[in-house]
Amino acid sequence: MRLPRPYATSRPLEIADVDLEPPGPGEVVISIKAAGLCHSDLSVIDGVRPRPMPMVLGHEGAGIVEELGAGVTEFRVGDHVVAAFVPSCGDCEPCRIGRPALCEPGALSNTAGTLLSGARRLRLNGRDVNHHLGVSAFAQFATLSQRSLVRVDRSLPFAQAAVFGCAVITGVGAVVNTARVPPAARVAVIGLGGVGIAALLGARAAQARDLVAVDISDAKLALARELGATHTFNARDADCVERLREATLGGVDFAFEMAGSVKAMSLAYQVTRRGGTTVTAGLPDPAAQFTIAHVGLVAEERTVKGSYLGSCDPRRDIPRYIEWFQEGRLPIDRLLASPVELDDINDAFDRLADGATGRQVVRIG
Repeated sequence: MRLPRPYATSRPLEIADVDLEPPGPGEVVISIKAAGLCHSDLSVIDGVRPRPMPMVLGHEGAGIVEELGAGVTEFRVGDHVVAAFVPSCGDCEPCRIGRPALCEPGALSNTAGTLLSGARRLRLNGRDVNHHLGVSAFAQFATLSQRSLVRVDRSLPFAQAAVFGCAVITGVGAVVNTARVPPAARVAVIGLGGVGIAALLGARAAQARDLVAVDISDAKLALARELGATHTFNARDADCVERLREATLGGVDFAFEMAGSVKAMSLAYQVTRRGGTTVTAGLPDPAAQFTIAHVGLVAEERTVKGSYLGSCDPRRDIPRYIEWFQEGRLPIDRLLASPVELDDINDAFDRLADGATGRQVVRIG
């Protein structure tokens, strides 16, 4: 049942002891050390994206391998790992052509609340409990498919490692993989949550010429300027589109909608110049519709693209983006807010819903 805000009072997330079954073939038990809070978790809490209940939420996690199921050869006990929220089967058509973010069995299992195998390894009072996007990171321990995990550098702090599993690969990947932004391009990012800030940093790493940030929070716009934005605009301003287009000499080459809002998507499309590309990685209400003029799409040779999981191959891209962070090219640590304790997770989701905080990470282990 959907509970009203404030979540600090209604407490939709309950801390409980849940039984965890041993890992099946191809599965791994990890101890969770840190887990990020994302709008994909919030959309389950507020009912925007219905999921089977009961469910252990959390899909952006990092931890240590504790136990291996039969047939697991890619990991060893003690490995530090990051979870990716789409498991890749490796056999379906998208996986075979190098697009594991679109794995078909992975999408089906995520919707069903199971692991990639179709199994559920969580029990509460003898009843099945569903997995969130194959991860369920808001817990001390989790069983995952080995196809949901990526081994990472042990020197990376867990709070930083966790955000590479969603915010970073979604935001940076949208720039690098989906849009393939070239040097000297004009770029706008609309929506400066964790994914949006990651996209901003990805565009800076791609050597964008004009780097425009748009949000409704002046505090987030100030952070964007510190991180390299050349122009910032508050989306609440009536003349936001006109001022942005004027500042960029007619609009941007690439606009990234990261707010999961039809209004934000409309703004992104309006500020994209002729011949440009509008990319969305935001996940709105499934019933939301975005409408454009067909003739303009043709006559102006526009491109509108979706980006899921940053069009990434997590096993290729997470280590690569971590290297960029360690080299100073992606200061991902700047998107992190103050750490959150598990007991305060409902309060943290209130802050996330208000949209006035950076990426919050729960300390677990």
